[in-house]
Amino acid sequence: MPKIGIVTGLLEEADAFRPGVGRIRREMPFYFREDEDFMLACAGIGKVNGSMAASTLVSRGCDLLVSMGSAGRIGKGEDQAYWLGGAYQHDYGACRREEFVAFRAGSLPFGEPDRQPFLPIDNPGLDLPTATIITGDCFIEDEGRAGAMSLDFDAELVDMETGAVAQVAAMHNIGWAGVRAVSDGANEDGANEFKTQLLNAARMAASQVDKMVQLLQRV
Repeated sequence: MPKIGIVTGLLEEADAFRPGVGRIRREMPFYFREDEDFMLACAGIGKVNGSMAASTLVSRGCDLLVSMGSAGRIGKGEDQAYWLGGAYQHDYGACRREEFVAFRAGSLPFGEPDRQPFLPIDNPGLDLPTATIITGDCFIEDEGRAGAMSLDFDAELVDMETGAVAQVAAMHNIGWAGVRAVSDGANEDGANEFKTQLLNAARMAASQVDKMVQLLQRV
């Protein structure tokens, strides 16, 4: 059975997963809760915080990282939970004359870009649509920019942690998975949508990750 480590960026997302279940480790520098079949870390928003949470989970013995929580919708699709079929970091690359060229995070950003996504484990049986997600350290509130990013990466969702979690998994040669639910439309009203829809998105994602943990424990 895999040791599953779950990463979130927000405490609301962390609290939505099996509320009240497990032991909170007060000695940790950020929120950390664990039980027999999961560990959950929330170090805060963004790629650095997501990487710290993921690395801590790996150091404590997890062999599968899971990105869980909310995401902005940049492409077509319903406002629901999605299984993540691939992850990019949209703000890693090279600034060239009049353009930014994205590269695979961690690769040398010279020459022709390596644009291979980080790929997850196979869906263990969740009845969810699949979406590609892009990750960066900015909250997208520009519908035109969101649409261009969707076309550039052939992606449907954007967040601020998953790409970093996937990169940590790749560096440690372990698997990763992700479930993210739409909290906003990545547009001019995105901040207001996020505030009103975060808890619902967090619960949708957490419910599906709970199912995933149970499915993986049967393997």
